Amino acid sequence: MEETDITPREYYAQIKANTSRAKFGFGRKAALVNIDLQKAYTRTDLFKTAYETDPKQLDYVNQLSELCRSKGLPVIWTHVAYMESAEDCGVWGTRTDTPDSLQNIKYASERYEFDDRLNIDKVRDVIYTKRMPSAFYETPLASLLVWHRIDTLILTGGSTSGCVRATSVDSVSHGYRTIVCEEAVADKHEIPHFANLCDMQLKYADIESFEAVRGYLNEYQPVN
Repeated sequence: MEETDITPREYYAQIKANTSRAKFGFGRKAALVNIDLQKAYTRTDLFKTAYETDPKQLDYVNQLSELCRSKGLPVIWTHVAYMESAEDCGVWGTRTDTPDSLQNIKYASERYEFDDRLNIDKVRDVIYTKRMPSAFYETPLASLLVWHRIDTLILTGGSTSGCVRATSVDSVSHGYRTIVCEEAVADKHEIPHFANLCDMQLKYADIESFEAVRGYLNEYQPVN
């Protein structure tokens, strides 16, 4: 194992500076997956489980969502909730049992609600409730993407080190070009945030700026 004294943020900067590294690139047709932008994770004024990395994150998500809709591309939102018994959280919910614990995000609770600052089209957009980290796990996402003949997934949301990373691994495993919008993902602490941006960039995804993602979507022409 190579050892170092640099921080994850510094390591990520080195990786970003390596312009010779090959990318997966954007494909012919993309879908936008906005992961777990619910109050439990976005409302830092209400819940200690919430976090913020870029203060304009939700604005970036709204802009990308609207641009995808204007191009006829799918916009998918996920959020997490569990039964009163929490049995559907399984072993994942056994480490703690406090009001802030994962398995205590209940249906119809404020923690389950999407952030009010998001512009969600409840007629056109696709909304899934998931119970595990990946947006693919036990949701209809895979079949939806096949139906739309998608070859590229654009990911936003949180956390970078948790559900975004898990979704990126499943995305590339399903054969999708995977794009993580850097300014539109967030985490609780900079160490897991930058460490996982590094890992995804090196293995599972292209980490692209909001401007690069917006540029791709602006130039997108509908395909059959």
